[in-house]
Amino acid sequence: MKRIVVARHQVGLVWKKEAYLRSIGPGTHWFFDAEQVSLYDINQDFVPPANIQLSTLLADDVFRAKVQVVRVKEHEVVIMLEDEIIRKALSAGVYVFWKSERNLQFIHQDISSCEVIQHLGRDVLHNKALAHLFCTYVVDHHEKAVLLVDGKFEAVLSGGVYTFWNNTSIIEIRKADMRMKHLEISGQEMLTRDKATLRMNAQAWYKITEIDKALLLNREAEKQLYVQVQMGLREYVGTLTFDELLEKKGDIGRFVLEQSAPSAAALGIKLEGFGVKDIILPGDVKEIMNQVLVAEKKAQAQIIMRREETASTRSLLNTARLMEENPMLYKLKEMEYVERIAEKVGHISIGNGAAFPEQMKQLFAVK
Repeated sequence: MKRIVVARHQVGLVWKKEAYLRSIGPGTHWFFDAEQVSLYDINQDFVPPANIQLSTLLADDVFRAKVQVVRVKEHEVVIMLEDEIIRKALSAGVYVFWKSERNLQFIHQDISSCEVIQHLGRDVLHNKALAHLFCTYVVDHHEKAVLLVDGKFEAVLSGGVYTFWNNTSIIEIRKADMRMKHLEISGQEMLTRDKATLRMNAQAWYKITEIDKALLLNREAEKQLYVQVQMGLREYVGTLTFDELLEKKGDIGRFVLEQSAPSAAALGIKLEGFGVKDIILPGDVKEIMNQVLVAEKKAQAQIIMRREETASTRSLLNTARLMEENPMLYKLKEMEYVERIAEKVGHISIGNGAAFPEQMKQLFAVK
C-alpha cells in the first residue's frame, strides 16, 4: 500500500496499467502498489494525458462534475478570457477546464462569414494572441479597392481598415489610386502628311473614376490608355503638313482629348487634359529650318532699313523745301552746323583782329 496526499487546489486521476480508474479530490488516499496517481493543479489549464481519450475521462461522472467542457464547432472559434483579459483562441475541438476560482469566459464566434468584422473592438482585433485569426487590409484615403472572395466580386471599398476572418475563403483586395495622375508620352517618332520626320514629347492628365471597370473589366487599363492617346496623337500629326502642324500646335491637345475620351471612359478613366511639350526635328531638317529663319529675318531687316531710308529721305526733302521758302531757316541751319564745328575746335587764332567783327557780321548777315 502507498499513501497519496491531494492538496485543496489539486485533483488526482488514478491509473492502473495505463487504464483510467477514477478521479479523487483533496485529502489523504491509500492505493495498491499497482495503482498510479497523476496530480493536476485546478488553477492551471488541464492537458489530457496522451495515452487516454478525453471521452473516457468525461464518461466518469465524478470527473465530469469537476470540469467545464467547451466544445468548438468546425466553423467556429472561441475566444478565452480570464478575469476579462484575452488569453487565447480555441479552434475546432473539445476542451476541458477545471472548475475553480478562476474567472473564465468563453466567447463563441462564427468564422464562416466573409463579411468585414465590425462587432469586435480594436482591442480584440489587434490582440497578438488572436492575430492568426484575422487578415487585415488597409485602403488609404486617396484609394479605392475592389473586394474579391474566392475570385468573385463582392464590393467596392473606400478608404479605411478592413478585417476578415482567416477562414477557408480566399480574400483578395485590389487597390487603385483615385488621385489625378499624369502619363508621360516621350520620344514618339512620327511622319507628317508631307513625309517630314519629327519626334514629339507629350503629357496626358487623367484619373480613375470607375474602379470596377479599371481593375476588373480591363487588363492593365493605364497601358491601354497610353496606346489610345498615342494613336490619337499619330492620327492628328499624319493629317497635316509640317508647316500646318507648327501653325496648329495648340489644337493638338483638343483633338486628342476628343478622340481618346470615349475610349478612356470605357476603361473607367476620365482624360482631363493633354499637351505637347516638345517637337524635336532631325538634324538636317533643323538646319534647313534655321536657314529659312535666318533668310526671313534678313529679308525683314532689309525691308525695315529701306523703310527707314525712305522716311529719312522724305524728311530731308521736306527740310530742303522749307529752307528754300524761308531764308532765315536756312541761316539758322548754317549757324547750327557752325556750332557743331566750333565744338570740335580746340582754339582759334585771329590774324587780322581789326577785321574780325566785320567778318563775323558778314557771316551771319541775311542775304
